[in-house]
Amino acid sequence: MKHLINTIVISLVTFISYSQTDTKIYDIIDAVSEERLKKDVKTLADFGTRHSLSDTISDTRGIGAARRWIKSEFDNISKDCNNCLEVFYQKDLVEKSNEPFARIFRDVWVVNVVAIQRGTKYPNRFIIMSGDIDSRISDPNNFTDDSPGANDNATGMAGALEAARVLSKYEFESSIIYVGLSGEEQGLYGGKGLANYAKENNWDIIGVLNNDMIGNIEGVDGVIDNRTFRIFSEPITTAETDPKKLARQARLRRFYGGEVDGISRQLARYVHKTTKTYMPEMNPMMVYRLDRFGRGGHHRPFNDAGFAGIRIMEAHENYTQQHQDIRTENGINYGDTFEHVNFPYAKKLTAVNAINMASLASAPPPPKNLAIGGIVEPSVKFKWDKVDSAIGYKIYWRDTTSPTWDNSRYVGDVTEFTLDGIVIDNFFFGVASVGKDGHESLVVFPNSILRN
Repeated sequence: MKHLINTIVISLVTFISYSQTDTKIYDIIDAVSEERLKKDVKTLADFGTRHSLSDTISDTRGIGAARRWIKSEFDNISKDCNNCLEVFYQKDLVEKSNEPFARIFRDVWVVNVVAIQRGTKYPNRFIIMSGDIDSRISDPNNFTDDSPGANDNATGMAGALEAARVLSKYEFESSIIYVGLSGEEQGLYGGKGLANYAKENNWDIIGVLNNDMIGNIEGVDGVIDNRTFRIFSEPITTAETDPKKLARQARLRRFYGGEVDGISRQLARYVHKTTKTYMPEMNPMMVYRLDRFGRGGHHRPFNDAGFAGIRIMEAHENYTQQHQDIRTENGINYGDTFEHVNFPYAKKLTAVNAINMASLASAPPPPKNLAIGGIVEPSVKFKWDKVDSAIGYKIYWRDTTSPTWDNSRYVGDVTEFTLDGIVIDNFFFGVASVGKDGHESLVVFPNSILRN
C-alpha cells in the first residue's frame, strides 16, 4: 500500500510539473483591469511634467506631486489587503555634475517609491517589477514645459500599480516588490540607488522585471502588432570584477559553455516559457542584448550590481512619440501623449509581469552547487544541493544553438541523477527546483564539473 501511495504521489507531481494546473495564474490574468490602467496613465500624464528636476512642491504638477500620488495609491492598495504592503520612499542625493552635457545640473533628491509584499516563507527573497516615474521631452534638461510621458513611462508605472492591486489579493512564499524609479532619463539614478539599497540590506533578488514603454502597438515603420513584446537580457553579469574570478569564469565558459547562460538570460527564458504556457496568444521575443542598440534601461544598474534583470517592452516603437516636444509638423503629431497609448496591449503586458512574478514568488529557490559530468560517456551526470521546500527537480537541456530550454525531464526528489542516452557534447543543460504546486525556479546552469 505504501509503495502504491508513493507511486501515485510521484505520478501526480510529475503531472503537475508538466501541466497548466495552477488556476490562480489564469485568475490573475483575468483580474488585470484595462480601465484602471487607463485611469492611472491619465493621472500621471496630467501632472504636466514628471522631469526629475521638476517641481516638488505643487500638488498638481511635477515629479513631487506624481510620486506622492503613487505612494498614496500603494497605501490604498495596502489598506485593501489588511496592510500587506510596506510602502516607503527610498532616496539618494545626486549632486550637480560639471561634465559637458550633464543632465544633473543642480543637486537633486532622486526619490523612488517602493511597496514590498512580504513572502510567507522567504521574506528576504524578492522578485521586483519596476516602472519609471520621470518623463522628458526633446531637451533632456527642460524641466518646465509639458512632458506627459504617457507611454514612456506612465504605462510601466501604471503596470506596477495594477500588478500590486491584483497580486496583493494572494500570498506567496517569496516577496514581491513593486517600485516606481526616478532619474531614469538623467542617468538611471533611481535604479542605482535601489540596487545599492538592496546590497546594503542583503536582499536576495530573484530578478528585476523592468517595464519601460508597454503601451504602443504601431511602429514608426508602419507595423501594427498587439501581441509581440521584447525581452532584453544581457548574456552574463558584468559584476565579475575580481580578476581571479573573471579568469576562472572565462576558462569555464571556453571549455564548458555558458556564454549565453547568465542569470539575466535565464530570467528572460523563464518569462518566455511562462508567457507561452499561460498566454499562448502572446509572442514573447527574446533579444540577446542588454537593451536597444547603444541604449540602456533601469535594469542595467541591477545587472551592474550582480542581480538578474531584464527589460520588458513593446516590440514596435514610434520615435515621433518619444522624447519629443509636443507639436505638429508636416501632418505628424509629435509627443508622448495619452491618446497614443493602446490600453488593451498595456493590459496584456501587465498580465505578463503579474503571472511571472506570481510563478517565481510561488516557486522554491533554485538549486545550488550544480555539478555536471559525462565526458566521453553516453550519459550525463548531475549533482546538486537539496533545496528546502522543493518537492522535486527538473533537468532541462537544449541544442547549443537554441535560445530556449526545449527538452526537460522531471526526476523527483533526488540530489543526483544520470540522464542516459544523452551525449553531453551536443547540448547545454540546467536544473530547476519544483514546488508543491508545480511552479519552478529559474533554471541554473552548471557551475562545477563532476570528474569521472
